[in-house]
Amino acid sequence: MFPISSRAGGTFVSRAALTAALALGLAGGMVATAAPALAKEAKDAKAEGPKLSKAFITLAGPLQNDMAKAKDQASAAALKDKVLAALAAAQTVDDKFFAGNFAIQIGQTGKDSGLMKTGLETVIGSGKLTGPELGKYNYYLGGMAFDAKDYAGARTAFSNAVAAGYVENDVQALLAETYFATNELPKGLEVLGAAITARKAAGSVPPKEWYIRGLSVAYKAKTYEQAFGFGAGLVEAYPSTDNWADAIGLARTAGRFQAQETLDLMRLMDATGSYRDTSDYAEYLQAADARRAPAEVLKILDEGVKSGKLSPSDVFVNENKTIAQARLAADKASLPPLEKDALLPTASTATVMAAGDAFLSYDQWAKAEGFYQTALGKPGVDADRALTRLGIAQFEQGKFADAQATFGKVNGVRKPIAQLWAIFAGQKAKGG
Repeated sequence: MFPISSRAGGTFVSRAALTAALALGLAGGMVATAAPALAKEAKDAKAEGPKLSKAFITLAGPLQNDMAKAKDQASAAALKDKVLAALAAAQTVDDKFFAGNFAIQIGQTGKDSGLMKTGLETVIGSGKLTGPELGKYNYYLGGMAFDAKDYAGARTAFSNAVAAGYVENDVQALLAETYFATNELPKGLEVLGAAITARKAAGSVPPKEWYIRGLSVAYKAKTYEQAFGFGAGLVEAYPSTDNWADAIGLARTAGRFQAQETLDLMRLMDATGSYRDTSDYAEYLQAADARRAPAEVLKILDEGVKSGKLSPSDVFVNENKTIAQARLAADKASLPPLEKDALLPTASTATVMAAGDAFLSYDQWAKAEGFYQTALGKPGVDADRALTRLGIAQFEQGKFADAQATFGKVNGVRKPIAQLWAIFAGQKAKGG
């Protein structure tokens, strides 16, 4: 079972609040550095044409001096009326830009979120900023709206930030959160998925939390195919035994596979060493069937006991061990005649596939590969099953590029199984 409760990522709300607060501190600092510029604007107004209106300069000059002395909440709050007057007097682009920054600084120092919001809106509306810098102010505004649970306002601001080219501080994921917060889950998942795609296209690795959040939301919404998509992306970007267990668990939940599909998925769990508990081993053993693949069953039983996840005294373990041991000698003895029959030009598709399956279960990868290749040229073959197992045989021989190509041809119900095998083959090809 997929332990969703341990993987749920929560939301990005706390991150939004913290980041916005810190960033606004930097924004407030812009006002102090703007003071000389304000004086220069007034000095050069006649030479270059007015950028600051006289009415605004009359108010802004003294206000700047007062602001420099406002170091605590009380002294900042005392300047609110003057800041509001400056905002009201602002007429030009530069008037509004400076007035807005005054409001941000005094609002922050005075802990007046309303004034800070007005300041941000004024700077944005001034038209002074473009590109990512404009996006940054929209991000700040979105963070404040999000913290106030104004999700529609946050959505607009975050959308504007992204449109302006701002990509810092998980802004795309926060945009998705505005949809999650209003229970618009499909749209939120779409936005988050697009953010992941864009980040990858830009040559960066999306944050782990993005995948986990999408996985969590989709799983709880019971859209298991979407959850699997995020899980596959997670294990591709951040391979670990936990993430492999999650991705494989999601594939099992989304796929509702029959025994033969489950067997190939559990073979991947074995290859990645991502068993979580006894139930994983039990599912593998049931899919393999001690009567059909005794050698493979005995191998998995031995691994499970050594790992401590299977108890040698367990009834289920003993039953499987007894059946497999009783079948092993006869099963081994059947291999040579089966191989001989399968090599005949007139061999049926079923015979050739049976030979491939038999040798695969005995870890004789090269022979298995040959039989699956032959089977794919036979009429009536289950191509997706043959391709999946051909890819496994190639993978186990270290033919990782070949395996990736083979897995890429699998369609139908087996496609997610092959997708995960292909991811693992790609990681192995890179030395992972």
